[in-house]
Amino acid sequence: MCAAVLERSLIRPSPAAVTELTLPLLHFDLSWIYFPPIHRLLFFDLPHPHCSRHHFLQFIVPRLKHSLLLTLNHFLPLAGTIVHPIASSARPFSRFLLGDAVSLTIAECNKDFKHLTGNHPRVSDEFYACVPRLPPATNTPDAVLFPVLALQVTLFPDHGVCLGFANHHAIGDASTIVRFIKAWASVNRFGGDRRLIDEKSLPFYDRTSVEDPDGLDSTYWNLLKKPLPVEPRPPPFPLNKVRATFVITRDDVEKIKGFLLTRRPEMHITAFTVTCALVWVCLVKAETEAVADDEPEYFGFAADCRGRLNPPLPATYFGNCLAFVKAESTHGLLRGKDGFMVAAERLGQAIQKTVYNEKGILDGAEHWPAEFRKLKGKRLFGVAGSPRFDLYDADYGWGRARKFESASIDGETSMSLCKSRDCDGGLEFTLSRPKNKLDAFAAVFTLALRKL
Repeated sequence: MCAAVLERSLIRPSPAAVTELTLPLLHFDLSWIYFPPIHRLLFFDLPHPHCSRHHFLQFIVPRLKHSLLLTLNHFLPLAGTIVHPIASSARPFSRFLLGDAVSLTIAECNKDFKHLTGNHPRVSDEFYACVPRLPPATNTPDAVLFPVLALQVTLFPDHGVCLGFANHHAIGDASTIVRFIKAWASVNRFGGDRRLIDEKSLPFYDRTSVEDPDGLDSTYWNLLKKPLPVEPRPPPFPLNKVRATFVITRDDVEKIKGFLLTRRPEMHITAFTVTCALVWVCLVKAETEAVADDEPEYFGFAADCRGRLNPPLPATYFGNCLAFVKAESTHGLLRGKDGFMVAAERLGQAIQKTVYNEKGILDGAEHWPAEFRKLKGKRLFGVAGSPRFDLYDADYGWGRARKFESASIDGETSMSLCKSRDCDGGLEFTLSRPKNKLDAFAAVFTLALRKL
């Protein structure tokens, strides 16, 4: 993938008083136990001469290693493993043992940095020069151990660097991983002083505080468990896809909200819902293959539960804490003249049904695994990421990131969504699809946005 590996190392935390930390995987975590790894990329401009190989290896890399070690001392599960017992009756758990480490790859890439960090269509394969791979699992007589985090720092000589993150989803959701990324950035930016991690932002590990109505932990494991864990396979190359980023400004969002509220004042309308509705309906209208009008169309996404449990959890809770939200319509309705209105209405109703459920956000959670399985092979689209998490704020001492990319969307069934880097109050989303489908979407999206 046109990246030369300069160094591989293991970063071992050195906590002062902890030699082992074990956390059970709860129903929130077990939902993701067999999912492929999540890949995030952050590209940063580096001014000359800081982007020379000499300066990179002599100054930037040692500082990143030191700040990473200090940060991992507070995020020990990320250096540990997920232990998957071979005995089917035993549930997986997270465990850190003194001596566990995070894999860090240092690489150099000759690809066009400005090209990769643009919004225009780019070949999806090109980004894997910067994507780290989780180390292989190891086997013991009674369990399989899965590493949960791998990192890569890639130099683009005379231009910048890319920080690549790969994590096992079962160890934590976006809230958890983004907090780690920002903590590492803060420590690196301010000279490796561990005190610069705000005490209020340190991970909260108490699993006994998590609501478990009707024994969801056991219910989920009984539904999801497999005889033997399977390592995720790398994507098959070439992917035959291109990715492009689209921006919706604050003015766009407000105008679209106004358009909807004048027609449906009772609708649940946010920047998230209008953006998702617009992308959903444009994807349907840009479909290049024949689809029956009564064919179901689904839009799925995850909602953070932390503040909505009883009792609520702190925002710093470490792990997964997500509710499954699903909107449904039909191909014909979304393609019709009121397709955008239908999409926004269905998304709003789905959010009201789950997130604002009077019985609690976990009402019906025992059915979520079965509902998700039913969607296999269906026309399902969704969201990776959230505008709540601004990775452009992760300043490692080099300023704001030039570009965020999620390699995880190359499966084509989701888009990445985050705050816009350059438009205050705006959002940006990225799609990775075959070129003909991406071109068709771009044409429909541009026209729809102009009309709205």
